Amino acid sequence: MHARRRKGSKNRDKARLTLARAHAGVADARREFHHQLSTCLIRENQAIAVENLAVSGLTRTRLAKSVHDAGWSGFVAMLEYKAALYGRRVVRIGRFEPTSQVCSNCGVKDGPKPLHVRVWQCQVCGVWLDRDINAAVNVAKAAGLVVTACGANVRPPTPVGADRGEAGTHRGDLTSATARAARHGRNHRGSPR
Repeated sequence: MHARRRKGSKNRDKARLTLARAHAGVADARREFHHQLSTCLIRENQAIAVENLAVSGLTRTRLAKSVHDAGWSGFVAMLEYKAALYGRRVVRIGRFEPTSQVCSNCGVKDGPKPLHVRVWQCQVCGVWLDRDINAAVNVAKAAGLVVTACGANVRPPTPVGADRGEAGTHRGDLTSATARAARHGRNHRGSPR
């Protein structure tokens, strides 16, 4: 509408203000969403890993509008300052890390795949991998956020008995009395069935 109005006319000024309000509304909605999502992520996680994407390269594809609309750098900046505020950690990994090309199970690099390939099978270990989940696991590994138990002395903890007050109510004692009576062929009050 703005481009169709004659330059210097009052209608062009009105159209300019309408367009400016529309752009401000979209920017406010995006900023609000970024604030809500970044706060939620920072509160729920101790550490977050993000991939440093080549946004300028992505804008030359057919996804250019969506990439620009996402506001990736503003979102990551919010994550970083909120992480510092809450005492959390945000780790950026390099854009040249082959996160979607490496098998997260065995670590073999299988090579680049076109975007329409969403699920693939590793040629070495035979595991079927979802492209996005595999990339997320590889991002976490590259950021040093994945702890493996390889070679570690990991055993389930030894069971510790609960105190009498923590063990439950007297109703729990009634249940154990009922179980004992059932083994002996009586009802829970002690009389034969």
